[in-house]
This record gives sequence, structure tokens and C-alpha cells, in this order.
Amino acid sequence: MPETPLIVLASQSPARAKLLRDSGIGFTQLASEVDEDAVVAAAGATAPREIALLLARAKCEAVASLPEAAGHLVIGCDSVFAFDGEVHGKPLTPERATQRISAMRGRTGHLHTGHWMIDTRSPDDGGTGFRDGMEAGADVTFASLSDDDVAAYVATQEPLWVAGSFTLDGYGAAFIERVDGDLHAVIGLSVNVLRQLAARAGVAVTDLWRPGS
Repeated sequence: MPETPLIVLASQSPARAKLLRDSGIGFTQLASEVDEDAVVAAAGATAPREIALLLARAKCEAVASLPEAAGHLVIGCDSVFAFDGEVHGKPLTPERATQRISAMRGRTGHLHTGHWMIDTRSPDDGGTGFRDGMEAGADVTFASLSDDDVAAYVATQEPLWVAGSFTLDGYGAAFIERVDGDLHAVIGLSVNVLRQLAARAGVAVTDLWRPGS
């Protein structure tokens, strides 16, 4: 397999890392120190899709500026859940998570995941200077959880740190009845979108595969 640029994931998310590993894509991870609230406030963003792309771009740009990211394709992602006309990020507290999950039971919301890619390779190494993003998402329908279900789920602390107060790859999977759209985007990174962005940077996703890595 020919040498190709290695993906740098601008995130420490275990779920996003697992998606890449399961898809056979070689990558390294670098954390982005981005103040999400400050970025959104400065831009005056209000639409869920706009916020997801804005934060994905901010994270990607922050990591792409690091010396360790030079010579790579950097991908940043961020997810925002839209429900009842409101934007739901990470609830952070058990009280807020309980309130949100209780309101969502038996109903449907939309998960938006923004992706942003920057090609940091030099022209001599095939760099294109590409920098752009895409959004992917899905409608998520929740089961009719009991009060005990909600309390038990919040007690795991899993929903406190994820957009929309739920995950599809953990305890929350038991309470999701249906997903209509990009399944991987709900987990946090659409491999299909990654393929499209990499292609626009001149790199085939098959050249990013690292079997056995």
C-alpha cells in the first residue's frame, strides 16, 4: 500500500477514535483547546447546523496550527442535537441531563455533526491547501423511558458529556428506537463524509487504510 498522509483527529473522543479504527483508517489524535461557548458567542451562531460546522472548524484550525499536525490531513468534528427548536449541547449536570432525557422520551430530534478538514501538507508533498467542511446527521427517535430508566441512565454519567444527552455506542443504545440518516454521524464522525473531504484534498480513502493497525 503506498505511503499517504496520516489523518490527525482533532479530538480525544474515544467514540470517534473507535470509528476510525473500525474503518481501518490510520490516525493520530491531538486535542484542541477550544472554548466552545466563546466561539459560538463571537460568531453569533444560532442554527444547529451552523454551530456544528463552526465548532468543527475551530477545533480543526486549532490543531492544524500545531507543529505536530504538519504534513497531515486534520479532521475536526462537533455534534449538536436539535430538539423542540432548541440546540442541545453537552448537559454537563445530572439535573439538566434528567430534564432533557425526560422530555425526549418517545419523541424524535435531529443530530447534526459538522466536519472540517485542513490539508497541512506542503505542495512538494502533494499538499493541496484544501480546507472545507461538510455536515451530516440523522433523525433520532427515543423509546418511552420510565422515570427509573432515566435515573439509571443519568447515574452512569454517560449522557453528561455528550451532545443531546445520549450516545448510540454506549448505555444509551438501549433507549434509541430508530435512526434515520447517517448512523456514524450520530456517533460523532461520518466516515462517508471523511471519504468525501479526503477525496477533495486529493486522497482516496483506500490510501488511508492501515490494515491491522
